[in-house]
Amino acid sequence: MYMLSHNFQFAMVSFALCALSHSLFAGDMPKPESPPSQDKSSTPLKVFILAGQSNMQGHANISTLESMAEDPKLAPLLQEMLGPDGKPRVCDKVWISSVGCAGDGWSDVTEQTGKLTTGFGAGPQKIGPEFTFGITMEKRLREPILIIKTSWGGRSLHTDFRPPSAGPEKFNDYTLDQWKKRGLDVNQESSKILKNGGVFYRHMIDHVRKVLTDIKRVVPDYDPAQGYELAGFVWFQGFNDMIDAWTYHDRMKPGGYDPYAELLGHLIRDVRTDLAAPKLPVVIGVMGIGGVQEGTKPPQSFFRQAQAAPALLPEFKGNVVALETAPFWDDELAAVQRRLEDLNHKFDQKSKKTPNWSREAWDAARREAIEEQFTPEERKQLKGVSNGGYHYLGASKILAPIGKAFAEAIIGLNDPPKGHKTSAASVVPAELAGSLLVPHSRVLNSFNAGFSLYVAAWPL
Repeated sequence: MYMLSHNFQFAMVSFALCALSHSLFAGDMPKPESPPSQDKSSTPLKVFILAGQSNMQGHANISTLESMAEDPKLAPLLQEMLGPDGKPRVCDKVWISSVGCAGDGWSDVTEQTGKLTTGFGAGPQKIGPEFTFGITMEKRLREPILIIKTSWGGRSLHTDFRPPSAGPEKFNDYTLDQWKKRGLDVNQESSKILKNGGVFYRHMIDHVRKVLTDIKRVVPDYDPAQGYELAGFVWFQGFNDMIDAWTYHDRMKPGGYDPYAELLGHLIRDVRTDLAAPKLPVVIGVMGIGGVQEGTKPPQSFFRQAQAAPALLPEFKGNVVALETAPFWDDELAAVQRRLEDLNHKFDQKSKKTPNWSREAWDAARREAIEEQFTPEERKQLKGVSNGGYHYLGASKILAPIGKAFAEAIIGLNDPPKGHKTSAASVVPAELAGSLLVPHSRVLNSFNAGFSLYVAAWPL
């Protein structure tokens, strides 16, 4: 029993709770006249598209997984990522087809397929958001799913992923002036860029269509009779646009990235049109490099606003959401990594001044400096880093929760909205389990905590 206080008159509320269950996706709600099928093969295969540049590829080395065990909030997720043998899990019901990560990671369209596990990141020893995205979806859906991943490093939205409806790229006066100052031919430069415009948008759409044309090639147990459902699209991109001071010449001012927001709106519309999925749920991964604090300063503050802007458009209400990734950043880990980068920079500078030192000697001196300047706990923390800050430190403890959050955001878009009428067939038996008596009256001031109730509960 709890005592808290407020000036209320007498009231008594008695209620019962019952359990309701519903299908994850509104489109899967069974009709009242037919009970829900227990045969999963009769439901359309859920297909999810993950697209973007290097952070969608994922640069978290699997060596950083161990660092998640030290964080009580992340340890449960790590357990889901590992099998009974302690090695990275292989998902039973999640298949993936990925292009952009194999080969050179920059322009290659070599395909990787198989059951989802580690190694579908930016290299055979790396993971991206796809790993925990798939694990989370498998846990929630409890049925086979397919992930189609298309991601290439260093690619912009304004040129490389440029959507068709945006039209040919136009060049501002600042860009033209910079070409002229460098003695470059304006026509030649613009022609080269226009030639590459939208190439990776087309690669993305072409690959998705290729996979959907022959799903059984990727998902061996797929039955064409069951069909498929495009159940979500996640976009995680932006670094190359954010740092482009020519295309976004006013990027340090409010509205400087408005062209990016407009392009992202075009991308969503075009993907839906080209894949014949007019209400395809879309999650925009908003850049979070540097964490929440970095998002208070330009250019990131303005860029993050531009990335989130399409989700506010009336036409996208209820089926497009912007997910902030900054809260998953680890400030403490980043601070330790910056100190290590500073130390490495000093050693690099010294090595240039003393070329007679061998590489082995420099490495030994560097290791000694690390032991002197970093505590054992800090050296342990550094094992959770495998890349630069622009790649979320290549840290599993950052990228793994982001992948899970992407999946949960898609689930949120697909769940029936509040007020959705649940069909009779989706109600499961329940029991009247108890009642609460909640009188509201004044109590002694000594119990006053600002708001308070006295509650009595009885089982029935």
